[in-house]
This record gives sequence, structure tokens and C-alpha cells, in this order.
Amino acid sequence: MKRSQINKALRELEAMAAEYRFALPPFCHLTPKEWASIGHDHDEIRDNMLGWDITDYGLGDFDRVGFSLITIRNGNLKRRDQYRKTYAEKLLCLKEGQYAPNHFHWSKMEDIINRGGGNLLIRVHNSLPDESVDRVSDVELHLDGVVNVVPAGTQITLKPGESISIQPYLYHDFEVETGTGAVLIGEVSECNDDNTDNRFEKPIGRFPTIEEDEKPYRLLCNEYPKVK
Repeated sequence: MKRSQINKALRELEAMAAEYRFALPPFCHLTPKEWASIGHDHDEIRDNMLGWDITDYGLGDFDRVGFSLITIRNGNLKRRDQYRKTYAEKLLCLKEGQYAPNHFHWSKMEDIINRGGGNLLIRVHNSLPDESVDRVSDVELHLDGVVNVVPAGTQITLKPGESISIQPYLYHDFEVETGTGAVLIGEVSECNDDNTDNRFEKPIGRFPTIEEDEKPYRLLCNEYPKVK
């Protein structure tokens, strides 16, 4: 991705959060220049990859496959003694035409919440013992405290305010219902580790390769400099 694309996507997510009155924590407003002189007091942000994030899944087609997000809080599965939070929270922006590919998590349970905007579509499948997609068995879902059983491959519509609980090993993908507009998505979950806890139906990447065609507006969560 070009840095200019990333900057544009970050500003769009920032504007959407403001539109729906979702105030962001202070570290989201730090500039690259400010990060250059920040010390170890901000290590929780660095170590747990809090802050801005962009993914095109390594495919280089962000407008069709990818989205922008902010990790607001997170624990650390590998450093539990130091970081004792057992939960995480994210804010995501998914635009019409974008897609988040089919995947599940081995460890993480998460609630996906439509915080505002258009209608979010989530397709669900169980997984088989070999971790492939189960395209036959019915899926039990929990939608805002109500149990539903749906056929494999059903696409659930979440309107603003609605949510779904995603259990480990439950395959799911995301897109936006055409004509309803971009969606501001909330995620409340157990600890998040995007490096080890994503099992995609088709193996793909996670972080973009960046072409530096302009200066960064904000640093991404995998770009923080080490303490000098």
C-alpha cells in the first residue's frame, strides 16, 4: 500500500469515530515526531500493539480486501505476568466494497458490534476437526443474548446496535450490505494476537508492505520506534 492510502484510511476512521461520538484514547493522537522521544512508560502500547492498524492482507488491493482499525486495549498472551488484562477492544471501519476474508481464531472469543453506519454482513461456518470449513452442519449463534441455529454459510445482517458472539473455531467473514454505507464496528474480546491466533481459510498475510510516497499521518501499531 502507498503511505498516502494509509493516511487517507486513518483519517476516514478518525472522522467516523468522531461522527458517532466515539472518543479515542490519547495515544491515538500522538504524532510520529512525538513517538520518537517517548520512553518506556508507553511500553504497554508498544508491546500489545495498541493504536492504529491497516490491513490489506498482503494482497495490495485495500479497496476490495482489507479494512482500518484501532486496538484500544489489549492484554498479552505471551507476557501474562507483566500484562494481566484478559480482554481486548477494537474499533474498525469497513467500507462498501471491502471484504475481510474467512477465518477463525484458535483462542480468542469475540463480540462483533455494529456501532453505527450501514449494515454489517457476517457469514458463518463451523470448522471440521482438520480445521477446514464445515459446509454442512448447522451453526449455533448468540445474537445479543438470543440463541439462533442457522444453516452453514448463512450470512447474518447486523444493523446498528446489534452484535454477534464469535466462538473459537467458528469461521466468519465480513462485508457491508450494498447501499447502506460504511460501518463503524466494535470488537470486544479476549486477548488479541494477530500474529498467532488467526486461521484463514486460504493462507494470506496480515500487515501491508508500504510504499513511502508521503510522510505518515500516524504510526501504525507495528511501526513504533524502540526507546533510545
